[in-house]
Amino acid sequence: MSAPAPVPPAAPLTLRRVRLGAGGPLVDVRIEGGRVREIHPSPGATGGVPSFDLDGRTLLPGLWDSHVHMVRWAVARRRLDLAGLDSAHAAAEAARERAAALPRGETLAGYGFRDGLWPDAPHKDLLDALVPGRPALLVSADLHSAWANSPALALLGLGDHPTGLLRERECFHATAQLASVPAETADGWVRDACAAAARLGVTGILDFEHADNITDWTRRTAGSPDPLPVRVSAGVYPAHLDAAIGRGLRTGTAPPDVPGGLLTTGPLKLITDGSLNTRTALCHDPYPDATGLPDTHGLAEMTPEEVTGLMRRAAAHGIESAVHAIGDRANELALDAFESVRCRGRIEHGQLLRPADLPRFAALDVTVSVQPTHAVDDRDIADRHWHGRTHRAFAYADLLAAGARLELGSDAPVARLDPWLSLANAVARTDGPRPAWHPEQRLSVAQALAASARGRGTVRAGDVADLVIVDADPLTADDATLRRMPVHGTLLAGRWTHRAE
Repeated sequence: MSAPAPVPPAAPLTLRRVRLGAGGPLVDVRIEGGRVREIHPSPGATGGVPSFDLDGRTLLPGLWDSHVHMVRWAVARRRLDLAGLDSAHAAAEAARERAAALPRGETLAGYGFRDGLWPDAPHKDLLDALVPGRPALLVSADLHSAWANSPALALLGLGDHPTGLLRERECFHATAQLASVPAETADGWVRDACAAAARLGVTGILDFEHADNITDWTRRTAGSPDPLPVRVSAGVYPAHLDAAIGRGLRTGTAPPDVPGGLLTTGPLKLITDGSLNTRTALCHDPYPDATGLPDTHGLAEMTPEEVTGLMRRAAAHGIESAVHAIGDRANELALDAFESVRCRGRIEHGQLLRPADLPRFAALDVTVSVQPTHAVDDRDIADRHWHGRTHRAFAYADLLAAGARLELGSDAPVARLDPWLSLANAVARTDGPRPAWHPEQRLSVAQALAASARGRGTVRAGDVADLVIVDADPLTADDATLRRMPVHGTLLAGRWTHRAE
């Protein structure tokens, strides 16, 4: 992992009477030039610089969300929320109520339904009956399917679609066409979402928005007098790979024409299969109920030759790859590609794994990027559609035991961008009164914190001063406190991006 690039200089400061890491000693921390310069037992000298008495609060490395879709998250925060609805009829009724409050002609956009356990199927006729005369597009929580009514289908050129339930590439096209907002509006919403993330202790995100992310983040960086409140690693999609190579971009380095150093080039994003809820994750075993599915084992979105070809071309120019793989067959194929090309990179999700593939992550130096809230949200869907295999689903403890390098994220908007929610779900494997789901796969708080901070277990002299200060010690906090961790302050290279009054 490359060291963070320089950022606009912040004034020196000292953090006084702060616990050095979860369970750590009481110290004073001097920050200068964007780095942690000195750590002394309290009380230490302030050196004539502004000091902040933190009264025994806990100092941690800044947290990352290592998998977000930032524009879609920013937009979803303002859309009709369909999470938790238990039937197609309930979702259509929620759409009817929202449509009544919208201006005439405006497209109704909703987000967050999970139909994998619904007793009734989403169909355009139902949405037509309750939302007539206006385009309506409801996007699933996993972003891999969308439910459209007839006016929306007509706008998409899909007027003859039999059901209105769009999967995979049809869904991605529909979302881009009907659920997008003007760039200027989206940029403002993204800035607001980044500020909200900083208030939760987030100092960096890996953005996999399906877009020309380098160009979009360059515009956002140049279009505001204020520096970004988080670091951004901007993922590259195959359609933009040649342009990235032509500009000399490399994973982990800043684009040469972008000032400030908060924006770096991320990995090449390759999507090899679908999702669990949509039953398009590519698996060795068939889905038990494949009625209406395009394939009983899920979908291969790319051939192995396409994956290795793109991965090899990117690696030759210093661009790592991040491979979306959810089913066990997709993960096996992704690891095969890394083994063939012999390059570093990441697998995104890694939800279902065969035991034989667990040690391959460490052996091939492949990071596995996981989203613990999915394990909580999808447990019932997994129990139905991956019956008999869930002991190797969301297998975080087994991955760590096999030497894998874990990073935590949200996959926002699939789950809320909140590192404490992700961390708590990794630790508890439940989010309510239900027993933990496969508790043998829990992480400890210390393991989850390190995976949330890209491997940084504690704060050391010489570190870049990307830091978070919390009111409670995570090692001793109960589950409710861990989920709603009160964040007192966040610093990015020594610059406050959030400080509680």
